[in-house]
Amino acid sequence: MAELAQLAGTAGAQVVGRITQRLERPTHTYLGTGKLEDLKALREGYDTVILDDELRPTQQQNLEAALGESVKVIDRTALILDIFARRALTREGRMQVELAQHQYLLPRLAGQWSHLERLGGGIGTRGPGESQLETDRRLINLRIQRLKRELNEVRAHRGRYRSRRREQETPVVALVGYTNAGKSTLFNTLTSAGVLSSPRLFATLDPVTRRIRLPSSQQTLLTDTVGFIHKLPPMVVAAFRATLEELDEATLLLHVVDISHPNAAEQVKVVNSTLADLGLSEKPALLVLNKVDLLMGKDGIGGVQKLEEAAGAAVEASGGLVAVRVSAATRYGVDALLRRIDQRLAQVAVVTARE
Repeated sequence: MAELAQLAGTAGAQVVGRITQRLERPTHTYLGTGKLEDLKALREGYDTVILDDELRPTQQQNLEAALGESVKVIDRTALILDIFARRALTREGRMQVELAQHQYLLPRLAGQWSHLERLGGGIGTRGPGESQLETDRRLINLRIQRLKRELNEVRAHRGRYRSRRREQETPVVALVGYTNAGKSTLFNTLTSAGVLSSPRLFATLDPVTRRIRLPSSQQTLLTDTVGFIHKLPPMVVAAFRATLEELDEATLLLHVVDISHPNAAEQVKVVNSTLADLGLSEKPALLVLNKVDLLMGKDGIGGVQKLEEAAGAAVEASGGLVAVRVSAATRYGVDALLRRIDQRLAQVAVVTARE
């Protein structure tokens, strides 16, 4: 719920209350009868309700009907898509977000026109809502097909670019991790690229690649990518396939973790699960425990103990990855990280040569 509130704040909303409930399964309005009444009782204090799951179209319609026309109901997926739409800066990023938005909207169109369908209907008649609904579906399907074609062209272009990189045998190191783990700050620290770094979620949507020199003088490419999150909508993953293919071509992944976050270990598991869904669980990786300064600078020995406990839990959650402790903001541990990247790339090169 704290993460949902942070997402809402990132989208520009002011959180005025929250309600939680345990149910074996969601109802036709998502909420149980009692909780729905509690929500109605608070009606004067809000104009939007955000649910921490993806609602079925009928659930959204039923809940909106129960709360009244003055209240807007959105689910977690719509909230994330709204944030993505605000963050997308490049043409590719905007196309990816638009594709996901259309795929989300398509099964929900019927509810958009239910008020018009009541104006006509029955055998021998076609209400204006129905004809408009069919028109909208056709137009959205055409737009989805066009966006997919254009994104396939982007994928093909990326493929040609990656082929040239392989011919040059330039290793690629990609940053992955939970949103707001500090990937962009670390990217800027390593490359001086000036990429937007923000405490808000999903500050980076469009991948950025820069060349860096390692302690061995080897040249490598470093790529910053979109962050992952709990319950990341599958349509978002699908829409960003062209971008996420950069991870597949990476020689080494740097799994960046905000070690100061109370749920750091759980966030590691979420990222690992997403990587597994993308078929990347076997990719060589290092665990980068970022923001250690936020723990080391607190409570003296107590802060060090908290860091040790959090680090142990994160390493265990990662499946035993080699961990490097850094603070991207203060540059603590950055030189050690570069040396470790150098060593790991050399190990990967030896394994590849043997294969």
